[in-house]
Amino acid sequence: MDETYIKVSGQWKYLYRAVDRDGDTVDFLLTAKRDLAAARRFLERAINLDDVPEKITIDKSGANTAAIESVKADACVDILMRQCKYLNNIVEQDHRAIKRITRPILGFKSFWSARIIIAGIEIMHMIRKGQMDCPDGKTMSAANQFYSLAA
Repeated sequence: MDETYIKVSGQWKYLYRAVDRDGDTVDFLLTAKRDLAAARRFLERAINLDDVPEKITIDKSGANTAAIESVKADACVDILMRQCKYLNNIVEQDHRAIKRITRPILGFKSFWSARIIIAGIEIMHMIRKGQMDCPDGKTMSAANQFYSLAA
């Protein structure tokens, strides 16, 4: 679990992202603030979509630490929290694909448009990584998978 910065209407906003040990995207959330409430909202959403993880690797962010501790206390679950800069490398490297696409945009005009465009970028990144399941075990190109989402 980690966050990166995205420029929206001249101000830095925070894109929270969670990646599992295989490099598959679990969830993402664009927020205006980097605080306990935003980190907890993201963590609860990621847990609801996937499942309660055994381990969470984060950097030294105080908001992420507090969010994990509060979720552990409220849900009475045992989650091992690892804070090591080198163990967080999977999600840090996964940020590169998103930053590579958003950097030439030079920022977004509104938070609403940034949220929608980043969701599309994340979906395409998940398709490229092979995370989307094709119906009936067929092999589909990335473009066809994307078009099937729109239909």
